[in-house]
Amino acid sequence: MKDKLSHYWKPLFAVLVWGASFAATKIALAEANPSQIVFTRLILGIIFLAFVVLLKDRNFAVPGRVLKSIVLLALIASFHLWIQVTGLQYTTAANTGWIVGLTPVFMAVTGVIFFHESMTIIRIGGILISLSGLVLLISKGDFTNVGLISNKGDFLVLASSFTWSIYSALNKKISLHFSPILTIFYLFSFMALILSPFTVTPGYFALLTHMSINAWMAIIFLGLFCSGIAYVLWAQSLKEMEATSVGVFLYIEPFVTVFTAWMILQEHITILTILSGLIITLGVFFVNWKPKPFPVKP
Repeated sequence: MKDKLSHYWKPLFAVLVWGASFAATKIALAEANPSQIVFTRLILGIIFLAFVVLLKDRNFAVPGRVLKSIVLLALIASFHLWIQVTGLQYTTAANTGWIVGLTPVFMAVTGVIFFHESMTIIRIGGILISLSGLVLLISKGDFTNVGLISNKGDFLVLASSFTWSIYSALNKKISLHFSPILTIFYLFSFMALILSPFTVTPGYFALLTHMSINAWMAIIFLGLFCSGIAYVLWAQSLKEMEATSVGVFLYIEPFVTVFTAWMILQEHITILTILSGLIITLGVFFVNWKPKPFPVKP
């Protein structure tokens, strides 16, 4: 039991950090645009991961075929992060947390498309339950209010859930049999290169010198904790525990987001918001649920 507890703190810490990331991003958005936030976050993450690699084995060598695969993943991940942060400009952190919680639903769909995984009745029911929770969340109970323009932020965040499922499917299909930490280091490096032409301008450097302490603290949290420490701990958890056991911790993330949005941003959290989130979470549970077969007597 003690041995399990010594492992559980790692995915729990990662999920707590990721859950709080949306509130931190909202703080940074008050002074910086989405590409500036993502780029700075990546640079801080790269520095931290490089330090970890140097401490571990000091070997940065990667086969060329792996680098090509990482470049493809970096293109998708860059677009994913950009639309997610852009969406946060137009919606609440709480809504973002619940909508991002739908990612496993999209992953189930891409699993069927890319890997011919089975789509059971339970999974279909879970998808329908999750989507009903999403509609309730976006419409705020008024089903005539599900408009693309009026809910631009929610729809952009929803699109980011879809892009992450594509990223995850391609990552699995490419099968990067390589050090997770070193893979993430190169992934972030390529993402920074992709975003640099749109970000590294005289205005960007002026922003860095004039940002408030609150904005800097938010970006440092995003870079060092969300893109650095949390990724390392998550990678270690996947090595030490079964993937399904680690994945269960992701159910906590939306609740952390709602709590931090209320505590830090003073966002108004309604009963309808909580109910919508619970419906989404219930649907996601059924999407991921794999019932054990009944034992057959010999």
